[in-house]
Amino acid sequence: MADLTPFQTVGPYFEILPLAGEAIAASAGAAGRGITIEGIVRDGAGAVVPDALIETWQANAAGQYEFVDGSFRGLARSPTDEAGRYEVRTVMPGRVPGPGGREQAPHVLVSILARGILTRLVTRLYFADQPANAADPILALVPEPRRATLIATATGPDRYRLDIILQGPGETVFFDV
Repeated sequence: MADLTPFQTVGPYFEILPLAGEAIAASAGAAGRGITIEGIVRDGAGAVVPDALIETWQANAAGQYEFVDGSFRGLARSPTDEAGRYEVRTVMPGRVPGPGGREQAPHVLVSILARGILTRLVTRLYFADQPANAADPILALVPEPRRATLIATATGPDRYRLDIILQGPGETVFFDV
């Protein structure tokens, strides 16, 4: 009888995927304010995760998910680099209806795939400079002390940063979807 197969985590396979150009959700001709979203993915011990995949999905600048403009696709995929960094180029999303028809603040839906994660983690990215955050019905469901884990801060003109912490102190809020 053969020995048991040793335990192994899932992946990482992201560096072999053809992801060139996938980190661009909106090209230069897309309507709206062009922005870059960046950050670092860290594990529970605080180490960078060099083999994660960040996938984003969002509404266009008019708050629509039905895209008729070929310069905006709403979807981006960015693998992290050796320093755990990711970067997505897009436009500032418009507001969309939420529960009960209440408008949501501009946000980006974020999925994280990485070694050892058997199902994707799902979170949201909000923008610190958006007054609509105060009335967002989904953000209001998150306990006040944890909301900061979902809010990207401006790091320069049209640049936002949200670091993602997979577990432990300062863990990003993930949604059960």
